[in-house]
Amino acid sequence: MQVNPDPKRLLIVAHAPSPNTLRLREAVARGASTFASATLEVVVKPPLEAGPRDVLAAHAVILGTPENLGYMSGALKDFFDRIYYPCLERTQGLRYALYIRAGQSVGAASRRAVEGVVTGLRWRAAQEPVICCGQFSEEFIQRCAELGQAMAAGLDAGIF
Repeated sequence: MQVNPDPKRLLIVAHAPSPNTLRLREAVARGASTFASATLEVVVKPPLEAGPRDVLAAHAVILGTPENLGYMSGALKDFFDRIYYPCLERTQGLRYALYIRAGQSVGAASRRAVEGVVTGLRWRAAQEPVICCGQFSEEFIQRCAELGQAMAAGLDAGIF
């Protein structure tokens, strides 16, 4: 029996400045962790703590942000600023997923902002973004858990 010494790593980088955005990040991690095993590791880091090494060690990434003034959070933008050039040539094709807590807007501006950066990095979306807009709802928790679960399942199955 051959044992894989290096598990695949799913990195979750999500800014959670409020109790509700923290619940979303926890739901993503909980969903992803349903597939955590000896062959799949789930790592959760706030954007201000994540860096190029984390991204270079990842096999897929889930990004999370609240929409702030029609843009991604400053913390997620800072993360992108710090990892962009160190990761540019070494992470092309990396699969990612995105969730946005958009409040009363539709999240389109934040989505465009994040997609602009990941397009430059040449990362590939694994699925459509989950955009949680309007009054906070328990449905957001479920949708974020499903996002984490789908990403982990795809990574574990070798789909990406």
